Amino acid sequence: MKRAVLYLRVSTLDQTTANQERELREIAGRMDCEIVNVYKDHGISGTRGRDKRPGFDTLCRDAAKRQFDVIMAWSVDRLGRSLQNLVAFLSEIHASGVELYLHVQGLDTATPSGRAMFQMLGVFAEFERAIIRERVLAGMTRAKVQGTKSGKAIGRPALDPQTRSAIRAAYQVDGASLRSVARMFRCGPETVRRICA
Repeated sequence: MKRAVLYLRVSTLDQTTANQERELREIAGRMDCEIVNVYKDHGISGTRGRDKRPGFDTLCRDAAKRQFDVIMAWSVDRLGRSLQNLVAFLSEIHASGVELYLHVQGLDTATPSGRAMFQMLGVFAEFERAIIRERVLAGMTRAKVQGTKSGKAIGRPALDPQTRSAIRAAYQVDGASLRSVARMFRCGPETVRRICA
């Protein structure tokens, strides 16, 4: 018997998760799954990130610990409204060996068709990332052309010599890491690495 958990979410406080839960419990019984936990986010939009959805965040952490075998949800939009976040979630649970069942979409990653759909979502996410990258590169090219004409510098402003010296001095302190120095000077760890190399 598989250990299953339910994830239930409604966007507004006047809605209820009772219908989702009742239907999913019936399906779990038919699938010979034992429900070991129920995660709920009540009155929280699916557009919110994981950090703003405590039930979803706990679900993800427990999935990483392999505390159950399958996650059951009413619909894909209960998990989230962003394709990028959804694909990241699917990749995370797949890496943990946890299956996913979505009632409305009929997606069950334990079946060959469910796994194929999972892979299709990954293809779409990769395509979306490629399009975003192309747009960013096109924007940078345009900015360079416009910047050369107007005399504006492209990219982040250069750090002044005093800040660069202060970064080198801070990094030489015993126990200082790239990240801690970067936080101190509000720059990226790679910037610290380049300055201190």
